[in-house]
Amino acid sequence: MRLLAITILFFMLLDTMLLQTLAHQDLPSAERVPRLNMKFDSWRMKLSWDCEENTTYLECVMIHKENGPITIIPQEKECHCEFSDYSLHDGVTLMVKVNSTQRPIPETLVYANSGGNGTAAQNFSCFIYNANFMNCSWAKGQAAPDDVQYFLYIRDSRKRRERECPHYIEDSGTHVGCHLEDLSGLTNYNYFLVNGTSQRTGVQFFDSVLSWKKIEIYSPPNNISVFCNASHCLIYWEKPKTRYRLSNMEFKYQLDIQRKSNKENSENQLIEVPGNLENSYNFPSPEPRPKHTVKIRTSDARIQKWGAWSQPIEFGSGNRGLVPIYALVVLGTLITVLTLGCLLKRFLASQTLFPPIPRIKDKWTDGHRPDHQVIWENFTLDTEKGDNEEILTVQEVPV
Repeated sequence: MRLLAITILFFMLLDTMLLQTLAHQDLPSAERVPRLNMKFDSWRMKLSWDCEENTTYLECVMIHKENGPITIIPQEKECHCEFSDYSLHDGVTLMVKVNSTQRPIPETLVYANSGGNGTAAQNFSCFIYNANFMNCSWAKGQAAPDDVQYFLYIRDSRKRRERECPHYIEDSGTHVGCHLEDLSGLTNYNYFLVNGTSQRTGVQFFDSVLSWKKIEIYSPPNNISVFCNASHCLIYWEKPKTRYRLSNMEFKYQLDIQRKSNKENSENQLIEVPGNLENSYNFPSPEPRPKHTVKIRTSDARIQKWGAWSQPIEFGSGNRGLVPIYALVVLGTLITVLTLGCLLKRFLASQTLFPPIPRIKDKWTDGHRPDHQVIWENFTLDTEKGDNEEILTVQEVPV
């Protein structure tokens, strides 16, 4: 028993010495996470933080609900990152990774869409028409209070120009749309923000990034014309005016050719034609051809979004609106002949009513002209063929 007690006491002293030894050793400890005081400007899409000495910032990350992680490497000695435009109404998480001796330490900032759920504008959409005009529309949020008011702001993707809607469309006093007649200064991609205000509760915002090319509705083609021969009718048109210059190959067209008949319903054909250098379609239509009409609409070649139909153009028998080229030539020739005939007739009439005045004979000048000389021999009597010449002598009698 005494030996057992001594053994237990020995191990207790050994453990105490071991603990004291470990207490004096430098063991690794958790590294302090720096507080960066991160701030996010949602309008400028700019994340910034307080700089600390001897600290390296590796990257900025935006964790987006639809697009996933979006990473940006900050410039050396800069304490901010500027992201491209993304929608933020679903909220995002922002992160800055700071370099350390052990491992990169991230610091995060959660950006939420504050306000009551269901109060934001919904069903937001915009479209450009006639190349220079744009309409945007939205609906009142399902949970929005009665006194809610919405405001639309637009900013270009370069973050240089911003504007509020100049002409709101209202429904019972609430803004539910916007009309713009000046699209200058905006770029291919633009950021749209619909804010809401209310005296009763906070209103969430709605935002979206829209591409001009995806929201432009093309006008009908310009200068549609039809020229026919004995077997075919060639339909020509010009590409419509658009917000940005596009090649012919970036369009496609749909032709609605209808054959008129005595029946109430007309027979029609829908023909899709890709854009080409000539923008034309050769329609088989042998003579005698019945009366037809054609109308055309335009779409983007890659995104099917048909615009409005053009006014119908009529061709075929009974057509008075379009004249073949040869008929125009004949008509022009006829008009020219009639004009020359009228001028000639007027000239001849003036000659009859006003005959030329006889010219006064110039004896001196005319006497020396060879064509007007008088040859005496031509007028001398022929003594051989004529009568004998009689000479009468008169003698004076002296008194």
